[in-house]
Amino acid sequence: MTLTSSRIQPCLWFDDTLAEAARFYTSIFPNSSIGHLTPMVGEFTLDGVTFRGINGGPALPFTEAVSFAVTCRDQSEVDYYWDSLADGGQESVCGWLRDRFGLSWQIVPERLYESGEQHGPGPRGGGHPRDARHAPDRRLRVRRPRPRGDRAHSADRARSGLASSLSFTNVDPHRRAASHE
Repeated sequence: MTLTSSRIQPCLWFDDTLAEAARFYTSIFPNSSIGHLTPMVGEFTLDGVTFRGINGGPALPFTEAVSFAVTCRDQSEVDYYWDSLADGGQESVCGWLRDRFGLSWQIVPERLYESGEQHGPGPRGGGHPRDARHAPDRRLRVRRPRPRGDRAHSADRARSGLASSLSFTNVDPHRRAASHE
């Protein structure tokens, strides 16, 4: 296995699906490649970030305690990463999902960070109280902001603390995410 220039790299413990996961992830993210893979360990790069992996068996499954956030420029990127990573996985709430390997991801529009608010609804619905109460569903949506002089827009900003540029939507109303206990 080659050492990369970064001193710190995520190392992911898979049951026995490291090679399959590396192929899946590198097919989704640009600037990605698979490095050295053996039946036990390997390395792959996603959008310039190098990950190490191990096929260590079922003893240590992934949990939401660790997730990877993907910052997206616009709604088309949100939709692309959401649809790609959720394929075969499980949609959660407030921009969180679990992929087919059990790894948790946050698919977040960059406008959320630009609003100055802390993002933290999380898969259990914590974080900003308004998020938990009004946004129990999955994918984050980017809306076009209203014109500056619009009173409703100003009221929305004051109430929510967000620039009225994000909304939450239920992608599939017939499929609910399993509760995380």
